[in-house]
Amino acid sequence: MTVPTPNKWRFCLALSYALWGFAGDSPLAAKPSRPANDKPNFIIIFIDDMGYGDIGPFGSTRNSTPHLDMMALQGHRLTSFYVASPVCTPSRAALMTGCYPQRIGLQSGSGHIVLFPGDHHGLHPNEVTVAETLSKAGYTTACFGKWHLGDQPPFLPTAQGFDEYFGIPYSNDMWPQLRRFQCPQLPLLQNNKVVDIVRDMKDQAMLCRRFTEAATTFIKEHKEQPFFLYLPHTFVHSPRLASSAFMAEAKTVEEAQIEEVDWSVGRILDTVREEGLAENTLVLFTSDNGPAGGLSAGPLRGRKGSAYEGGHREPTIVWWPGTIPPASTSDEIITALDIHPTFAALAGTAPPIDRIIDGHINTDIILGHANARTPYKCFFYQQGGKVAAVRAEDWKLFKNGELYNLRRDLGETNNVAEENADIVKRLEQLFIDFAKDIQINSRPVGIFENSRTLTPRPGIDGKDAFIPTLKLPLRN
Repeated sequence: MTVPTPNKWRFCLALSYALWGFAGDSPLAAKPSRPANDKPNFIIIFIDDMGYGDIGPFGSTRNSTPHLDMMALQGHRLTSFYVASPVCTPSRAALMTGCYPQRIGLQSGSGHIVLFPGDHHGLHPNEVTVAETLSKAGYTTACFGKWHLGDQPPFLPTAQGFDEYFGIPYSNDMWPQLRRFQCPQLPLLQNNKVVDIVRDMKDQAMLCRRFTEAATTFIKEHKEQPFFLYLPHTFVHSPRLASSAFMAEAKTVEEAQIEEVDWSVGRILDTVREEGLAENTLVLFTSDNGPAGGLSAGPLRGRKGSAYEGGHREPTIVWWPGTIPPASTSDEIITALDIHPTFAALAGTAPPIDRIIDGHINTDIILGHANARTPYKCFFYQQGGKVAAVRAEDWKLFKNGELYNLRRDLGETNNVAEENADIVKRLEQLFIDFAKDIQINSRPVGIFENSRTLTPRPGIDGKDAFIPTLKLPLRN
């Protein structure tokens, strides 16, 4: 197992990479193991609850992120990358399918804004994920980390296009220590079987490292064929604790976790280089929603759960040496909805054509092509499981009547609705049109009858130990 490198040494390491060049010519570079014109590999590193202002390439001076700094120097920053929801489950559903959460019935869980242990709702088996699309195109696929799209058998990653899975099926705070809810033990799954339990904070602290090591092993074992690796970390979602090497140097646990995430990024990029895959691998780093407590949205208003920019706009970097221009930036709109159709296009295939996919093939922007322009006419924001705002060009209108010009007012501090009645009227029609479309063209959420939790609630015997959490009364 690789031991995390402390801050000062990681900084020197990242600096040495930058000095060796931007095209993968580092001391760790190796000859390609497959032809560079073969189907590209795809890696998504998806952080939980990280804000726009939490990493160096997006302005953080509090957190040391040398590997992400280097990734940005060698790659492409997307400064207007949006997720489809400011909370976990619907955001992840959109990433996997390319559809707004309302389109597929996963704008919320069955009785909460996100799915809970044993929920009978989940991602419908008839939905087609990016993993399924790439699998049909000859890719080997794996998910290591937090899933949160349903913990019943037909909803798990191995039933949704992934060949391998190791991780937790929902949020890491959904365990017996969660005060309001009666949660079962927090399971770690290998494919569809429980193989371990996250029992305490020491176990929580190991999750980033365990998922990273699973990911690097997968890369090494599948370097001879195209692969799709999805690494949805549990960090930096609470409860928070990092490995001892990071806790010893950091001033706060949030800082420690962000710096361990940075270490994880370094391990992934190092492995890609070492295995000779850099020129044939696209790596995308982003977060599932805006910052939770103790984390930063930077210049943005709003946080996790909010329809303001801080809830949806995520710190995003794309890296593909030799294909993506180094040290480049785009402020054009691109969203997590685009991952499915864009990755499919780059792989020489396409999502299913028998249903509406809301995302766009956004190849020019994700690859940093000069003068690339967004295909988006509008983008819809969510709050509380409902559409709450819409952006069209530089204008953003909330359903409550607030209007902002994001080009002039990124922090959404100056409501200009009164002096722009024509803009308000035009954007109000977008809400109406979207609601009509969803009413006609939505698809059902997955339902699993007689659902049960994967692990028992401690201290309870028999079948009552496996009652879904949301069917139990809240604690006082």
